[in-house]
Amino acid sequence: MYIISRRQYIGGYLNACYNCIDRHVLAGKGDKVALIHDSPMTNTVRKVTYQELYDKVSSLAGGLRQLGVQKGDRVVIYMPLIPEVVMAMLATVRLGAIHSVVFGGFAASELCTRIEHAEPKVVIAADCGVEPNKIIPYLDILHDAIEMSSWKPVCNVIFQRANVLQSPTDPKTDILWEKVMTLGEKAECVPVEASDPLYILYTSGTTDKPKGVQRPTGGHLVTLAYTCTSIYGIQPDDVWWAASDLGWVVGHSYICYAPLLHGCTSVMYEGKPDRTPDPGQYFRIIEQHKVNAIFSVPTAFRVIRRVDPEIKCGSKYSLKSLRTIFIAGEHCDLETKLWMENVFKVPVLNHWWQTETGSAITATCLGYNHSLNPPKFTTGLPYVGYEVEVLLPDGSHAEPNELGRIAIKLPLPPGNMSNLYKNPDLFDKIYFRKYPGYYDTMDAGYKDESGYIFVTARDDDVINVAGHRISTSSLEDAVLRHPDVGDAAVFGVPEPTKGEVPLCSSTNKIG
Repeated sequence: MYIISRRQYIGGYLNACYNCIDRHVLAGKGDKVALIHDSPMTNTVRKVTYQELYDKVSSLAGGLRQLGVQKGDRVVIYMPLIPEVVMAMLATVRLGAIHSVVFGGFAASELCTRIEHAEPKVVIAADCGVEPNKIIPYLDILHDAIEMSSWKPVCNVIFQRANVLQSPTDPKTDILWEKVMTLGEKAECVPVEASDPLYILYTSGTTDKPKGVQRPTGGHLVTLAYTCTSIYGIQPDDVWWAASDLGWVVGHSYICYAPLLHGCTSVMYEGKPDRTPDPGQYFRIIEQHKVNAIFSVPTAFRVIRRVDPEIKCGSKYSLKSLRTIFIAGEHCDLETKLWMENVFKVPVLNHWWQTETGSAITATCLGYNHSLNPPKFTTGLPYVGYEVEVLLPDGSHAEPNELGRIAIKLPLPPGNMSNLYKNPDLFDKIYFRKYPGYYDTMDAGYKDESGYIFVTARDDDVINVAGHRISTSSLEDAVLRHPDVGDAAVFGVPEPTKGEVPLCSSTNKIG
C-alpha cells in the first residue's frame, strides 16, 4: 500500500484558526476587512473584520466545547454561502476538531450518507438557503436526514437567517446559534500535529462507497499560503474573489483558508452570474469591492456571454482594479477565453487541480513569471513539487502530444490528501494500483514538447457539469431507487453553457 508522506513536518504543531485570524489581530490588523458577503438574494452587503471574526469564532468555539466538541471530533456543516459557514469551519478547527462541509444543494439522502460516515458530534446548519425563485428549507432537510440516519449527533446548532422566512426548530434536537455563542468562555486555539486532519470533504467517484478526502493540516496551510503569491500574485492588501461555494474544494481552499492565511480580503458572492437580478453582477462586484483577481469556472462567463453578449448590463461598471482572471474546474473553449480577455481586458489563465490535491497541479504562475500567453487550451506547467507524466495503458510513457492517462510521480507534495476517511484500502486501490509509483489522476490528456499539460476529459465515470464533478453511477443508483425502473444508464452529453450535462436512459420493470 502506498502511503503519502502523512508525517510531513514531524514534531510540528499548529492551529489553522490561529493562523487565519489570531495572528492578524495580534499584529494590529483587526480592523481590516476579512470577508465581504455580497448577497443580491437578500439585498445585503456585509463586511466582517478580522477582529469580528476572532470574537465570533472564539465565542462559537467556546459554545461548541460546552456541547462536548473536542480535539479529533467531527462536525458536519450544512450551510449556504454566508460568513457564518466560515465561522463554523474555523470554530471547529480552533478546538482541534475536524469539519466536513456538505454542499447546501444536496438532498436529505446525500446528507444522511455523510452524517453516517463522518459520525459528527454536532451538526451546524442554517435554517434555509435562498435561490432566485425559491427558499431551500435546510432545516427540514437536516431533520429528514437525521431521522433516517443510524448516527445521531448530540445536537444541531441552527443559525436563523434574518429577513428570510424561518423554519421552526425542534427543541429536542436543535439549539440556536445565538445561544451557543453564550454557553461558555471564548475558546483558545488547540494545537494539533501537522499531520492531523484539518477536514473531510466528500467527492464523487467510481464507487458507491463514501470517498471522504482527508486533508492534513500543516502541509495544506503551507501550500495554500504559498500559492497566494506564487500562482495568483495576490498581496495582503488585495481583494480576492473565488466565485464558488464552501461545499466544494475551491471554497475550502480559496474562499476560507488561503485568503485568510494571507491576510487579504475574501469576497463571498451569494448570487448567480445572470439572474440576480441581471448579468451585470460580476462587473458590479469588481467595481464596488475593488476586486483585484477572480477565480471562477468558465461556465459562469459562458452564461454572461449567452444572455448579454454585448455587455449592456456590465459596461457601466469600471474594471480598473482587476488584474487577472483564473479559471479551473472544467474545459474552457478558446472562443469563451478570447471573449473574456476582450471584455475584461486582463489575462485569463487556466489551471488544473482536484479535490484530492487541494490546490493546483498545473498552472500559469504569476509569481514564477510564466508567460501570460501560454499555448491554447493548456492548463499550464506543473506546479512546484509535481512531476506530471502521461502514461499509456501498459504503463509506458506517452510521446509528446500523444493522448494518455495523466499521472503524477510519487511522492506527492504537501497539501495533498493523506487518506480517504475510514477507507485506506479504497484509497490505495483507486489512486495507486493502476500505475505503481504514480498517483492516478483519472484525467486524460497530453503533454507538449515544452512540458505544458493539456487536460482533455475524465477517464472514469465522473462527468463535469459546470465545474461540478458528478458520478454517473451515483445518478444511476438514484434513478434505480424508483420502484418502476428496471435498468438505467447515465452518460454525459455536450452542452454549450455547462460543458456537459447528464442524460439518463432507463427501462421499466416488466411484470
